[in-house]
Amino acid sequence: MPSEVTGSLSPLEESMGRAAASADWFVHDRFGMFIHWGLYALPARHEWMRYFEETPDDVYHRYFQHFDPDLYDPEHWAAMAADAGMKYVVITSKHHDGFCLWDSKLTDYKATNTPAGRDLLKPLVEAFRARGLRVGFYHSLLDWHHPHFLIDENHPLRNHPDRDKLNKARDQKQYTEYLHGQARELLTDFGRIDIMFYDFSYPRRDEQGRPQPWLGKGREEWESEKLLQMTRELQPHILVNDRLDLIEQGGWDYRTPEQYVPREGVTMDGKPVLWEACHTFSGSWGYHRDETTWKSADQLVQLLSDTVSKGGNLLLNVGPTARGEFDHRAVERLQVMGEWMSRHSRAVYGCTRAPDEFTSPRDCRLTHDPEKRRLYVHVFAWPFKHLHLDGMAGKVKYAQLLHDGSEVKMIEGGPGDVAGPVEQQERAGLLTLELPIRKPEVTVPVVEVFLK
Repeated sequence: MPSEVTGSLSPLEESMGRAAASADWFVHDRFGMFIHWGLYALPARHEWMRYFEETPDDVYHRYFQHFDPDLYDPEHWAAMAADAGMKYVVITSKHHDGFCLWDSKLTDYKATNTPAGRDLLKPLVEAFRARGLRVGFYHSLLDWHHPHFLIDENHPLRNHPDRDKLNKARDQKQYTEYLHGQARELLTDFGRIDIMFYDFSYPRRDEQGRPQPWLGKGREEWESEKLLQMTRELQPHILVNDRLDLIEQGGWDYRTPEQYVPREGVTMDGKPVLWEACHTFSGSWGYHRDETTWKSADQLVQLLSDTVSKGGNLLLNVGPTARGEFDHRAVERLQVMGEWMSRHSRAVYGCTRAPDEFTSPRDCRLTHDPEKRRLYVHVFAWPFKHLHLDGMAGKVKYAQLLHDGSEVKMIEGGPGDVAGPVEQQERAGLLTLELPIRKPEVTVPVVEVFLK
C-alpha cells in the first residue's frame, strides 16, 4: 500500500510485497526441518564449543582430521523428515566454525578434504528434493577459521593476549569478498533454492554511532545490501531471513524468533508479517551427546499447534552425529510427530490463526483453513465431557474428531438446566461440543469444525 507521506512503498511494505509474491508454499506448508551438522558433531558438546572453550585452530583441527560420517544416508534423512510431515529443509552449508559441507572452490576447509572425501551437501539436496521437500541453506556470516575474519567478541580468540596484533594482519574486506563468493556458489550450483537463512549480525558502535568491527559486525562489515541484492538476482523467488542487519531497510522476507514462540503473531508497524520459529529438540543445535533437556513429543506437537495458531511456521532442528545418523532421541520424537501428522495434517497445512470472531476455549489452540472454511480446535488439556465455544452458536454445520472422523455432537447453549440470568445471557451465543469422557489415544486431539 502507498505510504501516506511519500506516496511510495515503505521498506516494510516492499518486503511484505516481495514475500507475499513468493511465499504461498511457505505459509501453506508450515513445518520444516533444520539441520545443524559439521565438525562440532565430533566433540559433541554444542556447536559453539569452540567459542565456549576458546579453542585455537590447531586444536580444533583434529576434528577436521577425523570427520568421517560413514553412516551418512541423506535419503534416509529425507524419508524421516517427510514421514514426520515436514515439507522443507534448511541445512547448514557452513556454521560459525567455517567448515563447509560442499566442495567450495574458495577454500580447502571443506568436507572433500576430510576422511569423508566427498561433497556432503549435494546428495542431501537431491535426496530431499526427490521426496518433494523444498530446500534452503543456513549460511553463517561469521567464520572463526578464515584468516581475515576480524577477531571480535564472538570469536574463540577474543581473549587471546595477542588479539590486537593478530587483527593487524587481518583484512575484513577480504573476508567479506569470500563470504559473497561462497553465497554465489550456493545460489548457482544447486538449482532452485527456496530459503536463505543468513546468520547472524551483532553490530557494535561507538558513542558517535560509528561501527566497531573488532567488537561486533553488522551490515557494514557484511556489505549486506550488496549480498542481499546478489541473492535476489540469482534466485528471484527466494525467501531471505531477517539477520543481515537490514530490518529497518526492509531487507528481509520473514522474521525468525529463536527458541521461543511469541505470545501473538509477529507484526511490524502493526502489520502481520511472515515468521518462522526455529527450535531445537534439546538445548543444542549441533549434536550434544550429554545434553538432557529434551522436549517431550507432547511438547513438540503442542509447539507446532501453538505456532500455526499464531500464523507462524515451525522449523525444528536435528543435530546429526559425527557418523552421520540422527540421534535416537530425535528419531523417536520425529516418529511420534509423524504419527500425529498422518491424521492431523489438515489442521496444519494451509492453516493460520483464526479470525478474531472466534475465541479459543481454555487449554486449546485454534487453527483455521480459510479456503475450506474449517476451524480446528487443538485440545491440550482434555476436559470432562464438554468443550464450550463462545459466540459459535448458529455458525457451525458439523463437527468431528479429526483423527478418526467420528461425529462430535453439538448443543446450542450449554448443558444442564440450572442457570441464572447472567449465565443464560452468556449462553445465548454458546456452542457446546460433547466429547468422549476418555481422551483419544493421540498426542493432541483435534476437533474439526465445519463452518457454515
